[in-house]
Amino acid sequence: MTQQLQSAETVPVVESANLSKGERTRERILDIAYDSIIHKGFAGTSIDELVEAAGITKSGFFYHFKDKGDLARQLLIRFLAEDDAVMDDLSERARKLVDDPLQRFLLFLNLYAELVDEMEELHPGCLVASVVYQDHAFDREVQKLNSEAVMRWRLRFTEWLTAIDEKYDPVFPIDREALADGLSAIVEGSIILAKALNDPRLMGKQLRLFRDMVKNAYGAT
Repeated sequence: MTQQLQSAETVPVVESANLSKGERTRERILDIAYDSIIHKGFAGTSIDELVEAAGITKSGFFYHFKDKGDLARQLLIRFLAEDDAVMDDLSERARKLVDDPLQRFLLFLNLYAELVDEMEELHPGCLVASVVYQDHAFDREVQKLNSEAVMRWRLRFTEWLTAIDEKYDPVFPIDREALADGLSAIVEGSIILAKALNDPRLMGKQLRLFRDMVKNAYGAT
């Protein structure tokens, strides 16, 4: 079901002493645009709606973004930076607690599952998936940024698995890239299934199943 663009009163305001008024306005526009694109699609998101929801003039919008395509690029860059920050934090926490590469990766997956379990509501949606589903609506630069992001996910998880292979012999032959992509597929697919089934806990369950699969693949006890 298509949801209407949230008003300025219902979208969280970015609060930071380090941001100027103009920067806060820019972040506000990006927040509103993200919500609209996730719920209505990029083609269904108009500059006029964003301007009205943000409580600014159209010239104010173009002060921050050259056009709608530039808005999409900046929004995706911000989304990916936030995603990287979350993954980096979970990875660093696991590295500080465990030295063994297999146990470290299993802990990372458990921390990831615990993180999504804390979400009281359904995940709003992944911007990367939205760009894939609506690729015709985005320019080539956005599509390229999106593809590079998915490749970074593959590289990040493949590095974990390579470190494990250096110490452990898998129970059966493993395609590291395919297994790494499997984790991304589980996360993205879980967002869809959780919405379809109205089950906020589904992603955590799937991440733990993936964790058990990795554990069994390397014969861990």
